[in-house]
Amino acid sequence: QVQLVESGGGLVQPGGSLRLSCAASGRLVRISVLGWYRQVPGKQRDLVATITSGGTTNYADFVKGRFTISRDNADNTVFLQMSSLTPEDTAVYYCNAHRILDGMDYWGKGTLVTVSQ
Repeated sequence: QVQLVESGGGLVQPGGSLRLSCAASGRLVRISVLGWYRQVPGKQRDLVATITSGGTTNYADFVKGRFTISRDNADNTVFLQMSSLTPEDTAVYYCNAHRILDGMDYWGKGTLVTVSQ
């Protein structure tokens, strides 16, 4: 079992920045791909960014150049640094752990990011 706890969401003005954190714990978390997804009510959950244990990253086109994902393997924590935020970035952001060994996916409960004046 893998447990994920997100933090860092909140209200930010357009053009502002915010940093999300996700603490992961459980079996084999170090060989998982960790990532961030986001979801707006009534819409599908979309990939934002992922990072492997080796540091290889992947970003959705709509966040390239604005968001940076990073990972601390020692503490099993994944971060999402978000900048140049727009109202379209408003969503619930979910942390995900994809365990390569057996293909299992685990999710956090989500943290709300609201970009508004």
